[in-house]
Amino acid sequence: MSPSRRSAESTSAPRWLDAREQAAWRGYIESIHELEEVLEADLVPHGLTMGDYEVLVQLSETPDHRLRMCDLACHLRLSPSGLTRRLDGLVRGGLVRREPSPSDRRVMLATLTPDGLAAIERAAPDHVAGVRRHFLAHITDQELDVLARVFGKVRDAIRDEHAGAP
Repeated sequence: MSPSRRSAESTSAPRWLDAREQAAWRGYIESIHELEEVLEADLVPHGLTMGDYEVLVQLSETPDHRLRMCDLACHLRLSPSGLTRRLDGLVRGGLVRREPSPSDRRVMLATLTPDGLAAIERAAPDHVAGVRRHFLAHITDQELDVLARVFGKVRDAIRDEHAGAP
């Protein structure tokens, strides 16, 4: 959207959601929070939060189980200070280690420890079972395909829109 069109739209009356749009939007907003809560509850027996789990997943999916802190923050959509707070408990628990990069001493790495890898391996089956139980069990294969396309389109549009943003 061009800046002049954006300005014109912002000065005109809002275009409210119609009943169908509102039902879709509210259904998404209300269900996503509840879904996050039940998925988080599934991780409690493992001593993890969903934020912890996301860190462990990101690190476990790299070949050497480590990422530059700035890259990890980007993957998790966190600020550097937000990532520091997120990692503090994982470091105290021995699941992640902060260490300097061997190739660039200005760079810090977050590294998954053997205990961290064991924790994700224990928690992942329960998490996946929760995703199936709380989400996938309630939709058909056709609806799943539609959701994948819809959320892919939304994600791509947002990324395209912000690609040139500073």
